[in-house]
Amino acid sequence: MSPSTDSFEEIESAVVRFAGDSGDGMQTVGERFTDSSAFAGNDIATLPDFPAEIRAPAGTLAGVSGFQLQFGSREILTPGDEPDALIAMNPAALKSNIDDLPEGGMLVVNVDSFKKMNLAKAGYENSPLEDENFRKKYHLVELDLTSLTKVALKESPLKPSDKSRCKNFFALGFMYYVYGRPLEPTLKFFRDKWGKKLPDLAEANSTALKAGFNLGDTMETARNRYQVSKAPVQAGVYRKISGNEALVYGLVAGAKQSGRELLYAGYPITPASPILEGLSALKKFGVKTLQAEDEIAAMGMAIGASFAGDLSVVATSGPGMCLKSEFIGLASITELPVVIVDVQRGGPSTGLPTKTEQSDLLQSLYARHGDCPLPVLAAHSPSDCFDCAIEASRIALTYMTPVILLSDLYVANGAEPWKIPNVSELPSIKTKFANPDEEFIVYKRDPETLARTQAIPGQAGLEHRIGGLEKSEDGGVSYDPENHEKMSHLRTDKINGIAESYDPISIQGEKEGDLLVVGWGGTYGAISSATKALQDEGFALSCIHLRHLNPLPNDLEALLSSFKKVIVPELNLGQLSTMLKAKYIKNIISFNKLQGKPFKVSELREEFVTHLSSK
Repeated sequence: MSPSTDSFEEIESAVVRFAGDSGDGMQTVGERFTDSSAFAGNDIATLPDFPAEIRAPAGTLAGVSGFQLQFGSREILTPGDEPDALIAMNPAALKSNIDDLPEGGMLVVNVDSFKKMNLAKAGYENSPLEDENFRKKYHLVELDLTSLTKVALKESPLKPSDKSRCKNFFALGFMYYVYGRPLEPTLKFFRDKWGKKLPDLAEANSTALKAGFNLGDTMETARNRYQVSKAPVQAGVYRKISGNEALVYGLVAGAKQSGRELLYAGYPITPASPILEGLSALKKFGVKTLQAEDEIAAMGMAIGASFAGDLSVVATSGPGMCLKSEFIGLASITELPVVIVDVQRGGPSTGLPTKTEQSDLLQSLYARHGDCPLPVLAAHSPSDCFDCAIEASRIALTYMTPVILLSDLYVANGAEPWKIPNVSELPSIKTKFANPDEEFIVYKRDPETLARTQAIPGQAGLEHRIGGLEKSEDGGVSYDPENHEKMSHLRTDKINGIAESYDPISIQGEKEGDLLVVGWGGTYGAISSATKALQDEGFALSCIHLRHLNPLPNDLEALLSSFKKVIVPELNLGQLSTMLKAKYIKNIISFNKLQGKPFKVSELREEFVTHLSSK
């Protein structure tokens, strides 16, 4: 089934977007296209786009689901600004996505769905496919996907309705032909997923995939074919990984490297739920998972597990962080290690639950009662979530403190190639418990880290009191004003001292110049790509991406002062900008976007140029 390469046009990268009803399996075919591209040796970045409605009426704009990926023979850091090819399974998918398709782009439509009723649901009075100007604007490929799939499966024992559902794989097979993707990874997926329990379904999907591929080989209008060579990579074993998957493995690795058992307590919430699901499948590594009745209970369970000596973890999103805030304060004053993962989404309230946003930075820093500083760090890509989970575990256990680890929906659901690390090379996390044979003073601190020593309850000689009331160094309840101020300063100094353990800030470009771009979280790919493009054009700009947001790195202030201008792009109304203006310099430029969508490289480039001198 390997195609000849004679008719291929060699391209460096391509962006493909699948769009259809939430029941059309767009996420599934997007994942399969991603796997096939990874199998072909391309670098990849993906952007799943889910509807917010649990099950919107079929064919409506509210129910459109999409999946975009960019694959290439070079380093790929974003899923692409705009698609080179759009596959629209119905009129609603077309209307929701057509504005992003550039003139001349490939548009594949399922004409079987362009009936009067479906057009009306999408807000079309007439079919755009009948508009000559529309037809000339794009490379239009009209396919009777539903009918063709039924014909291909005429010998299948599946019910007609089940046959019709296979049209997504027929469309996928056609796009495999266009971009020269291998079929075998997807055929293997069918065998592994349905081969034993639902062999007829596995066979039907395989037949539909092959039929779509073969259709491309016989259509004159589909002669545009493209080839993307393998991307250069370091030697090693790679797999595709999402941000949530990487967090799961990173948390397990953190527990193993610290010699502690992992307990995860969670309550289902978009987009953090896959972390609970992923960890629950890893019981063989000693992982314990609890699904709590609510967010508050989950945090309480985590504190209890930490008190008993586990590496305890919770994961939630913005609304859940609000509910957990009182118990997070309890973990802070008792100085117990808990890793708190916040997978950010659009807010406030329910807001945009399936769209991305950098919405919770200020909440993570300040949304607790009293002076309650906590370390905060943020992952910048799916694979970076693995390293950040280990780093959060290190900080929590080394400094005896809750740690907030920020991910976001773009990072959590996105995927990229990940070089599987050698376990023997992972950093060790040294922790110790109080010795029953030595005198134990509850809040006696390590002189280097200011962390108190943890005592496992139930041991003779280590009886002690902790809780929400302020304590003196010996653990007794204290209402003394000077003691409260002293303990508050000690907790603050402990958190601020964490910055001493950071590596120097990594900078893309020179350490001085006209413009420094400062980013955090999931904006990394777009910022890095835009910066490199302008550097290649001769502009004097550099960029840094902050992992540690509290405490900020000690070398940040000097770096900021070495540039004429500093700009902070964020998917919020300026939360990091506010922090930097308050702590360092006032003339920071904020560039904000709050649409539930990631930055495009093109819009960042355009903004940066307006603040740069001529080459």
